[in-house]
Amino acid sequence: MKFTINREQLLTPLQQIVSVIEKRQTMPILSNVLIVVNDDQLVLTGTDLEIQIVAKIALIDAENGEITVPARKFLDLCRLLPSESAISIETFEDKVKLISGRSRFSLSTLPADNYPEFAESELENSFLINAGKLKKALEKTMFCMANQDVRYYLNGLMLNVSNSKLKLVASDGHRLSIYKDEMDTETGYEERIIIPRKGVIELARLLDDPEAELNVQFSSNNIRVYIKDLIFSAKLVDAKYPDFSKVFEQAFHNPIIVAKQQFKETLTRVSVLANEKFKGVTFDITENLLKITTHNPEHDEGEEELAIDYQGEPLMIAFNAAYLLDAIANLDGDKASLTIAANASSCFIEEPNQDAYKFIVMPMRL
Repeated sequence: MKFTINREQLLTPLQQIVSVIEKRQTMPILSNVLIVVNDDQLVLTGTDLEIQIVAKIALIDAENGEITVPARKFLDLCRLLPSESAISIETFEDKVKLISGRSRFSLSTLPADNYPEFAESELENSFLINAGKLKKALEKTMFCMANQDVRYYLNGLMLNVSNSKLKLVASDGHRLSIYKDEMDTETGYEERIIIPRKGVIELARLLDDPEAELNVQFSSNNIRVYIKDLIFSAKLVDAKYPDFSKVFEQAFHNPIIVAKQQFKETLTRVSVLANEKFKGVTFDITENLLKITTHNPEHDEGEEELAIDYQGEPLMIAFNAAYLLDAIANLDGDKASLTIAANASSCFIEEPNQDAYKFIVMPMRL
């Protein structure tokens, strides 16, 4: 194997691939990146056996071959070479030589034959979507995913395709976010899948060009996304996502309309004195007035009042301030609407007069 490539051509795809490779591996070869040169095309592959990223780069006058090299060392060398430098890479016995200008490096290798194959079932469903649209949907929901919850289906994001309708849902059991959007073309099917947490984070990071057109293919076990010259693959969570529709089927108090920025600033100030672990704040809601209070084990107290638009009976309820702030940060308009369930079991946070994005947070007992 032998080829020459510009540093900039190699660096970006290499950075994208290395991020999925775990630093501590049970199999040494999983710390390596697979390099394959075939018919003047360079193919780089990295995997942790749950997620895989493949990058394809066109070459000129390259000699075919395949090998695996330590991913992070390879990336660091390429990154630290001067901008726009030409890098020559060739195999020599059981080493890979990397030559650029006056720099000479030799990396140990492992045979490409030992590189594990990423098992995928036949991907029978597919749809096309704009990268900017999918990235927005992921960003509006992914922060609600659980992290290492025993209910493993919560450690991911539910993607629901219903003909031309797209719905994304994430929850950690204390809060839930729902984002809906319309796709440009009809798919003719309805399917639900759960993408694992790491896969969601990696996919969102790869969607750096909002104008790119994505081809998304999936089965009940796997998802594959074609992003320009990259192919992202992930194994799906084998579980059924819980039915959250019942949360909509209940009585609610009148909505509370509040100026988003003021609400955010007030909540941020008051929560400074909240219990560090639970971040609890109490809402005392009366007609057109919201009083937010908090206290902590050190006997510090905070209180602030905020003008709101609310007509209805007085309410008192407590929330985790961090969850509320996450929700408010993801609203696009300048007003927030808070609707509390009649039995005080949940609070809906959304923008007035829009249906695309909803955030639900469960109250706390203080």
